[in-house]
Amino acid sequence: MRAIKFRKFWGEKAELRRFKDGAIAESTVWETETWERHTIIKRIADYVLSKHLLLRQEDLTHVVDQLDFCLLVGGQDPVSSSGALLEAFDTLAKQLRLLDDVPLKISTVQPLDSAFRHTSVFPPEPHPLAYEKSSQRLPNFAATCVRSLEVMIQLEGSGNWPLDPVAMEKTKSAFLLRIGESLEDRGMFVTASEDEVNVLTSGYSFLLKIFHERGLVVQKQAGDSNIQSAPSEDKELFFRSQHSSMINGLHGIYQAYGPVVRLAKRWISAHLFSSFISEEAVELVAAYLFLRPFPFHAPSSRVTGFLRFLRLLSSFDWTFSPMIVDINNDFNLKDEKEINENFMLSRRSYEQNPHDIEPAMFLATSYDKSSEAWTKQSPSKSVLKRIASYAKSSAELLTNLIIHGQSGQYTWECLYRTPLSNYDAVILLHKEKLCRPHHVLFPAEIPNGKLVIQGKPSNDFHPYMPLSKSVVRSLHDTRDKLLVNFDPTAYFLRDLKCAFPVTFKLWHDSIGGDAIGLTWESSKKRGRDEDDEAMLDPTSILKEVGDVGKGLVRSVHLLKAPKLE
Repeated sequence: MRAIKFRKFWGEKAELRRFKDGAIAESTVWETETWERHTIIKRIADYVLSKHLLLRQEDLTHVVDQLDFCLLVGGQDPVSSSGALLEAFDTLAKQLRLLDDVPLKISTVQPLDSAFRHTSVFPPEPHPLAYEKSSQRLPNFAATCVRSLEVMIQLEGSGNWPLDPVAMEKTKSAFLLRIGESLEDRGMFVTASEDEVNVLTSGYSFLLKIFHERGLVVQKQAGDSNIQSAPSEDKELFFRSQHSSMINGLHGIYQAYGPVVRLAKRWISAHLFSSFISEEAVELVAAYLFLRPFPFHAPSSRVTGFLRFLRLLSSFDWTFSPMIVDINNDFNLKDEKEINENFMLSRRSYEQNPHDIEPAMFLATSYDKSSEAWTKQSPSKSVLKRIASYAKSSAELLTNLIIHGQSGQYTWECLYRTPLSNYDAVILLHKEKLCRPHHVLFPAEIPNGKLVIQGKPSNDFHPYMPLSKSVVRSLHDTRDKLLVNFDPTAYFLRDLKCAFPVTFKLWHDSIGGDAIGLTWESSKKRGRDEDDEAMLDPTSILKEVGDVGKGLVRSVHLLKAPKLE
């Protein structure tokens, strides 16, 4: 009787199947790609409502996949290649642990990149030139730039490590170079320098970093018992290692966490906040709403989670409250007391100067109770206020879209479009000279303002290289043309900050943007070093900006002149 009712309800979707435990039962099968599993409930609802209530699909509105457009490349979510990435890492880790011609054996290999903890907006896809020496079928074109994924390794203990920080870093470099040689002897393609060692294997590039615990113990020689005086690289690796482990565990508990973080990171970048808030900080804020969802349950869908992220970002009392993110339930009363004391110390200057407190965004974790790791220097209070304002506006728009649907000019895409009129000047880049032009969500429109300078694209860099047989004579020579961790926009921004350190703030999209916003710094921030006469003619400054980015900059537009006080 039950089987008859089941078949009557589900119709042609019902089928008899044998399961792994040997049981035979009626079931329905909804085949889909892994990255589309969140849409299965939508398909089930469509089927049931149209079959039993005779509703047409165009009369049904689901809020489930409307924001997927900002995570897709070529109509597919690159997260679908995550399995290949994890296999590539496992292969590398196994090879590293088996090395027997390095003075110290490798005891630990840990991935640190956000792609391994399922929170990267665009996890890298396999590159045809990043495989071993075995022949691979090459496409007609391939990306010129390859993003290298950071991997932390630890060596077995030894009492021969130097105590001097500089000598310690030199020793690490020597070990890395030796490891690179050993991996190259085993068929992997390695690019090595004193600064970094990149290994290309199984379709991916991995950047090797050595973490040595003695780097965290060096401060004891100076009688300091906390982590603050450790060498900067070891301290950063420690933070990133702890963070990666915790976020990985959280994603294993909440399946919606990864997609929510990816939507949040895409939003942060789309509104040009990439320079001011790290991806780890975004992950911790998102983790907080899963760990402390009261009065709700933890989000179970990406759209709901993203909406709560925006509301949390805009409504949290960042000035007078620390955000305590206790992922593993590690904190006791003593820990919370320590965190609150650290927070109060960070707010001592509030009465004297309420606009100059740091960190403005206090994020406390079990590995970082003083919010030093991700938000010590940035965002500033003024930038955080701007982020919160954008988040509030986006939350209101998203709420209306969920309740009323799209209408007129208010669409789902508007959540990821940022108004360029909110900046004092705008730099437009040649899209075809970005390292990943296919990641650009919406090509920037020319803003209303004074055109200061126009530039032609350079012929020195192309984001794609041809791989036809007539071009590729030697696979090794072609690999040498790969640009590992090269991003022309990042280098352009670095050069601008060096040339104009106190003249203006730079706002950009690190994931996929062809526009850079510019806001003039206050005269107080510029100080006496700034040439006041130059500030009277901002077009001369913007012409210099265009010259710095010659070949990459498409045009520079002045919207508002700086205020002279």
